[in-house]
Amino acid sequence: MKAIKRGVLLLTLLAIPLILAGCDSKLIVFDPKGPIARSLTDLIVYSIIFMLVIVVVVFVLFGYIVWKYRAKPGDGNFEPKEEKGNHVLEIIWFVIPIIIVIALMVPTVKTIYEVEDVPQGYEEEEPLVIHVTSADWKWIFSYPDQDIETVNYVNIPADHPVQFKMTSAGTMQSFWVPELAGQKYTMANMQTKLYMVADMPGSYYGRNTNFNGQGYAHMEFEVQAMTNEDFNEWVQEVKNTANDLTEEEYAELLEPTIIGRKTYNQTHLQWIDHAHGGSEKYLNPEMYRITHGDEEHSEEENTDNESEDEQADIETEEEATDSVSHEEHAHH
Repeated sequence: MKAIKRGVLLLTLLAIPLILAGCDSKLIVFDPKGPIARSLTDLIVYSIIFMLVIVVVVFVLFGYIVWKYRAKPGDGNFEPKEEKGNHVLEIIWFVIPIIIVIALMVPTVKTIYEVEDVPQGYEEEEPLVIHVTSADWKWIFSYPDQDIETVNYVNIPADHPVQFKMTSAGTMQSFWVPELAGQKYTMANMQTKLYMVADMPGSYYGRNTNFNGQGYAHMEFEVQAMTNEDFNEWVQEVKNTANDLTEEEYAELLEPTIIGRKTYNQTHLQWIDHAHGGSEKYLNPEMYRITHGDEEHSEEENTDNESEDEQADIETEEEATDSVSHEEHAHH
């Protein structure tokens, strides 16, 4: 009895931190505000319930077996009979894990493929394309069609599909807006894509979930969903009032710093798309000059050589033409 009480007390103490963690306002995975987030939440809930059923069955069977075959008075000399195996039981405990894996795999794969495309019901709408560049320790959002750029916040039209094209200017981070979509990594020299739809206007919390140094805890951003009219007005306001983004200022943005929100006209995509490489030009300019200086010099030499070859060909053709003209004149 004392052992049971100690076990219950231990489980209670372990459960308290989990219960308190649920009081955090940022634990919002189970409060989806968009179709993609709902699909992922449904998958999570299904998986939890399915696994809880398995756990309950296992513990009930475990308790039953422990109780039924417990040591009893007079069992000191008990010798169990020899068993050579039970084919039926062996087949059962081989098939059950396969069923469990299939039951978890099928909905998981189906959901993953669904969220990798425009959500159902929005197929006829052209997604708003936003490029996301993660840097230490900030998020940079570029609107190529609108030719504006924001830092640490992103505005989107509500009830409209958005496609994020994501990359990193340095270390790997993870982009996550739990109320609107799943999380996906941003990695240097490559591009990942994420679709998102917000059901209604509102403010949604997003952050980096992959540790990347001392500023990791501050790498948060806000997604502000607004009506189409408000979004268009905001874009026009930015174009009329925001400063132009310069390459020098963009290089400063990429330095490992913690900053607030910023808004710019134009985007850094006019100089670089980190998905295609070249980040060292801003992160380590001296090394970039060393490694790329010889290449640029070689290209200049090749260009000069090509120009000299072309000039030589022209002179040869002119000499040949003059020679033919002289021969024709002498013949006449």
